[in-house]
Amino acid sequence: MIGVVDYGMGNLHSVEKALQRLNASAIRLSDPNQAQSCEALLLPGVGAFDPAMQKLNSTGWSQLLKEWSAAGRPLLGICLGLQLLFESSAEGEEPGLALLPGRVEPLPPQAQERCPHMGWAPLTARQPSPLLIAEQQPWMYFVHSFAAIATDPNTVTATAPYGNQAVVAAVGRGSLQATQFHPEKSGLCGLALLQRWLNSFQ
Repeated sequence: MIGVVDYGMGNLHSVEKALQRLNASAIRLSDPNQAQSCEALLLPGVGAFDPAMQKLNSTGWSQLLKEWSAAGRPLLGICLGLQLLFESSAEGEEPGLALLPGRVEPLPPQAQERCPHMGWAPLTARQPSPLLIAEQQPWMYFVHSFAAIATDPNTVTATAPYGNQAVVAAVGRGSLQATQFHPEKSGLCGLALLQRWLNSFQ
């Protein structure tokens, strides 16, 4: 059973539909006490960093997610769910979950690019990841104005072009994985990535 964390700031319907298409059993979790019946958690997120962290802290999810990750149990973050894994964000003042070292910063100014970055971009694999096939460059769908700056480059599993720069598109360390893009909105490439995630622990 996949637990989809419902803390009031995620596009849960799209995530659930994608998992259903892969015949994966999923359940929305509003209470962290429900998580123990699940074999993996998915942390989605749409919106701003501080309100998201405030909700995670006030509902007990922050502590549960830290304990879950420390135990090596599978956790996948999506979009804002990736950013929350880091130590802090320039978007706000709340500390992040600090499951990965680094900080979230605004996308670098690019004369030919709009911000927020909204649309399709190809991935370039940087480190081995259960989500990716190294020799492929799948196109994924992005909607974001901020990107992670990882202190440990070994946690950056994929980048994507934004103007003349490459920004972090996916991160991971062991059973903790996350994507800045939306695999649930990325067609067959996104479904294939989600299937690889499921295969990594099932």
